Amino acid sequence: MSFSIKGRTAIVTGAANGVGLAVARSFVRAGANVVFADFDETGMKDQVGDLADEPNVLLFTGDLREKLAVANLLSATVDAFDRVDILVNGARELISTDPLDAEDTSVEHMLEQNLILPLKLSQAVARRFIKQAKDSNPDDHSVGSIVNLSAISGRRAHPELLGFSIASAALEQMTRSLAVALAPERIRVNAVSVGSILSASLKDWIKTHGDTRSAIVDSTPMHRIAHAGEVSDTVQYLASDAASFVTGQVVTVDGGRTLLDPAAVSVH
Repeated sequence: MSFSIKGRTAIVTGAANGVGLAVARSFVRAGANVVFADFDETGMKDQVGDLADEPNVLLFTGDLREKLAVANLLSATVDAFDRVDILVNGARELISTDPLDAEDTSVEHMLEQNLILPLKLSQAVARRFIKQAKDSNPDDHSVGSIVNLSAISGRRAHPELLGFSIASAALEQMTRSLAVALAPERIRVNAVSVGSILSASLKDWIKTHGDTRSAIVDSTPMHRIAHAGEVSDTVQYLASDAASFVTGQVVTVDGGRTLLDPAAVSVH
């Protein structure tokens, strides 16, 4: 069984930068029809470049927290490619939280952006999967795949990232719950939980916080920071028929970081 997604149609959110962009580009190279979705129109056009001229690429901009934007995204996708087969919820935002500030609204914002948005989009796309399934081969094991991008912060205590951590943990539970709810419809739902990725934002942070790189490397058994392509390969596996009996799983891509006791790092 190969990891092929050739000819499939995928919606990838957060496609203007980071892992979302890497996944969308990887899917295009794999021969899929790909809808790059993001609210940052200028940034996405700059990053996608000439790839936007490819017949299997569609750019969509809009605030997917709004119901109308979700409907427009689905309509544009179906108009361009007739169907939807894969959804990658890659739109993530990270902002810090003051755990003792009752006026700090970052927790609510993180939940809306990193949990409610992917939930609403997953529900809308799942309804489309079910509608399409009426014309599918009843022997097909899967009629649609949803892959959520989460973070290892959901399993570790980071007080300064309270909102992001809570949303990440909730997203993983959402993944499991939707997987059970949608399994009778032959829809698979999985997640990829990532550690530190050498994205543009992390590179900028390292430039001004010189000890960040060594701190990450020291706390990672594989002693390096991942590049985004190492995440996109895992996402493609989960989206493909190679994972036809895999649902409700959270695959961790962190170089073993969550396996290591932080106390042991400080001792060494």
